[in-house]
Amino acid sequence: MAISLAERAAQLDAEQNLLVKADRDIEEGRRRIRNQEDRIRELMACGYDTSQAERLADLLRQTLVEWKRHRVLIAQRVEYLAQEVAAG
Repeated sequence: MAISLAERAAQLDAEQNLLVKADRDIEEGRRRIRNQEDRIRELMACGYDTSQAERLADLLRQTLVEWKRHRVLIAQRVEYLAQEVAAG
């Protein structure tokens, strides 16, 4: 069953919205990492053990990598759908 042009356009719109959200999530992830790194420096300056804080920072970095990979997939889907819609 073929998908209509209107359905493709709706899918494109939805994916573009997801791409915007992914960009916001990535920026928020970067902010969280910066905040965590600041906390680690503060803890270190006060002589506290930072091992748990460093583990959290590593987990945040890994999560950011996955969010970036997911964004690439969304961008690829947007490009595909845009070509489909343009081809009519």
